[in-house]
Amino acid sequence: MFGKILIANRGEVALRVIRACKEMGIKTVAIFSQADASSLHVRFADEAICVGKAPSGNSYLNIPNIISAAEIADVEAIHPGYGFLAEDAHFAEICESCQIKFIGPTPENIRMMGDKMLAKETMRKSGLPVIPGSKTVVRTKEDALKTAKTLKYPVILKASAGGGGKGMRVCHNDVRLVSSFLTAQREAEAAFGNSDIYIEKYIEAPRHIEIQILADSYGHVIHLGERDCTIQRRHQKLIEESPSPVLNKKLRKKMGDMAVKGAKAAGYVNAGTIEFLLDKNENFYFMEMNTRIQVEHPVTEMVTGLDLIKEQIKIAAADRLRIKQEEVRFEGSAIECRINAEDPDYNFRPSPGLVSHLNLPGGLGVRVDTHVYQGYEISPYYDSMVAKLIAYGKTRKEAIAVMQRALEEMIVGPIKTTIPFHRQVFSNPAFLRGKYSTDFVEKIFFAK
Repeated sequence: MFGKILIANRGEVALRVIRACKEMGIKTVAIFSQADASSLHVRFADEAICVGKAPSGNSYLNIPNIISAAEIADVEAIHPGYGFLAEDAHFAEICESCQIKFIGPTPENIRMMGDKMLAKETMRKSGLPVIPGSKTVVRTKEDALKTAKTLKYPVILKASAGGGGKGMRVCHNDVRLVSSFLTAQREAEAAFGNSDIYIEKYIEAPRHIEIQILADSYGHVIHLGERDCTIQRRHQKLIEESPSPVLNKKLRKKMGDMAVKGAKAAGYVNAGTIEFLLDKNENFYFMEMNTRIQVEHPVTEMVTGLDLIKEQIKIAAADRLRIKQEEVRFEGSAIECRINAEDPDYNFRPSPGLVSHLNLPGGLGVRVDTHVYQGYEISPYYDSMVAKLIAYGKTRKEAIAVMQRALEEMIVGPIKTTIPFHRQVFSNPAFLRGKYSTDFVEKIFFAK
């Protein structure tokens, strides 16, 4: 097992990794930007090293500075968390070349799954159902029109190197497709340094279901059930829950088995997530694979009792998975709300600033993952997340009641947050019945 790990991240995920390491008896090294000098991950790590100025390009994305910090601190491994360099194959390669273990999948895994076209083809060959679409990157508007004619509208443009909704455009006719094509290319180039676009048939009103997998370096792969991530805005997840209220036992097993099959076909190692779209007729299609720990991983931890960060670390240290698929137990229901420093009354406008009022909820069934404290300054330089609020109950109805109570107790001010939005969702009849799709937020909250 590793003696010392550097966490190449900030905020709540850095704290999350530090907690797991402390319980495993592993020393931790935090990195931080000048803007984060007073952050909790700096306080609670065994060591902390400043890696640059506030902009992430000068600090949390500055690979030479991060590697220098790792070498100065004499660490054996780096945990990237999520975001920043977590899915950067080049960073993973540099870590390995410096004899520092990257706690995540191999560079080859990251590169393969990061190329959405290659990922789709890999999964298709392994027998997973994939969304109908272009077989290769679409280079011109003329090719895009030909592909759309074959698929029939609506279609969706996607960035080949993409994620998080960047470079995505839904098109219902030729005019919209032509106007969106160059915009999608420019957005993809700006976000990922790669302007390649492909086209898929647009699945209308789907559910977004993802399967958490763990894979060791000895070929043993298991899944830890699903997370329903259907409540989202502009392809950004807002609420996640496990189990999904729409999956029956048969469909749940089928999707879990397919996720394991896909991970094995990719030769995948460490924690990852196979993401599917589920249509109205219970047909599901592979969408993408995330090669990192997910923001929403706590809901899986709550229903399985497994610590996913610890599992990541053990796999990276060449341990075998110590649990078989048939030994995974799912108990109860868990839901996560992402509490962001955004104003839902003004189209989720960012709301950075000083947190002078703070009350975090507690009680049975409540978990709060946060790096925020009273007197903390929400920085405009980074992600606007304030906290992840997780509620657990023996049933979905009980978990919802716990979440409703926790949202009432949570106070963050004077900045604006998404707490009022979440309270609206948790009083919505369609959500309470589990009857919703990915257009829920637009239909309920932004309908003209």
